[in-house]
Amino acid sequence: MKKLIVLVLGLYLGGESTLMAQTVESKSDIDTMEVMKEVSIYTEFVKQKNFGDALPAWRYVYTHAPAFQLNTYLRGEDIMIGIYQSTKNHAYIDTLMMLYDNWIKYFGNQRYSEGYILGKKGASLYRFGRPGDETLKEAYGYMRKSFDLEGARTNEVTAQMLFHVAGEMLKKEFLAKDQYIDLYTQLSACIEEGIKNGGRTKDRLVAAKERVDAMFYESGAADCATLNRLLTVRYEANKADTTVLKEIVSLLRRSECVDLPLYATVTEELYRMNPSGEAAYSLAIMFLRRQDFAKTETYLREAIAKSKDGPAKADYCLRLAQVNLSKGQLQEAKRNASETLRMNPNLGQALIVIGKAYGLYRDYGKDDFEHRMVFWVAVDKFQRAKQVDPGVAAEAGKLIDEYSQHFPSKDDAFFRGIKPGDTVKLGDWINETTIARFNK
Repeated sequence: MKKLIVLVLGLYLGGESTLMAQTVESKSDIDTMEVMKEVSIYTEFVKQKNFGDALPAWRYVYTHAPAFQLNTYLRGEDIMIGIYQSTKNHAYIDTLMMLYDNWIKYFGNQRYSEGYILGKKGASLYRFGRPGDETLKEAYGYMRKSFDLEGARTNEVTAQMLFHVAGEMLKKEFLAKDQYIDLYTQLSACIEEGIKNGGRTKDRLVAAKERVDAMFYESGAADCATLNRLLTVRYEANKADTTVLKEIVSLLRRSECVDLPLYATVTEELYRMNPSGEAAYSLAIMFLRRQDFAKTETYLREAIAKSKDGPAKADYCLRLAQVNLSKGQLQEAKRNASETLRMNPNLGQALIVIGKAYGLYRDYGKDDFEHRMVFWVAVDKFQRAKQVDPGVAAEAGKLIDEYSQHFPSKDDAFFRGIKPGDTVKLGDWINETTIARFNK
């Protein structure tokens, strides 16, 4: 996780470094030509990453003409961080903190908002500040204020860094579980709003949401007892707010707390208020845990029918395929898993469902040899799953080892004129072409 945060910060702190000069707004007794000369000097040194030689000229401009141009702060950030990284002298980080304050003072209402700059200030302090609890708390405070000011406009890197630091605060018991969970729901809602709005940052927001989710579930804060206590209070206070109800259902479902009575209550209420595909899916999961497969299938089909192509619909189709498989509906399992792959070709679990469906088809062929041919196409699917989806690689590998033991024998193949490596076509609803492989 630390490597991830450092990588993200590198993009965050170094992404803006070349802006045109703003109008001169300095004291009347300042030599404007001298200021412009010093700007030219430090700019060239910064381009060469020669931060030490850039410092005197930059300091002159920063001290005598702090409102001269925005670039004073963008370049100054590079200079302070660059010198600190080579010297490890925290005095430069102290200066960096003051730089952010003056950036807000002179340019906080222009291209970069106060909230955005505070996010950078908190991130820099966390990364470069003196080790210790007070630094951690201070950094969290800046980023928390940034989020409070920016809301749905919060930079995706600030959101990730804020939640990472919140996790550190949770471990040290500087944040209570309910505060941490509340922050998660707020961040999730803001990021999801940004994703829905689209735009150039959509892909970065999707990645940010995945990282925030991962941090949340790795934190251990999402145990069912805690969620039940906190979310029951939230539900009682927001019964008519469908947005809040969706967040509660999503949290309980992703935390595998769907056996809680609260999940049933909120899910059924949400479906009554807004019978959307998402609400139908939430009910399907509830009935699946109760092993009521008929109702599970009914609500899954409704969820699929009401959803547009996309990640959610692919998940619904996959879940239906898994239900089909558990009920022995092998052709249906393949059909729904194939529909899943149409929407998401790299969803390894869908390939695993198809492979298992092939392996369970006991009626293929006229004899034991032909029946064992189904294990060839089953293993093909597992191998494909392993290639396209690292998340299922371990499971797929075990299935490959298990199913390969059921391949036909070489002796039986000899009498049928089939040699290793021959192309073989399997018919029926399987309808796949594969390569012959044998056990000894």
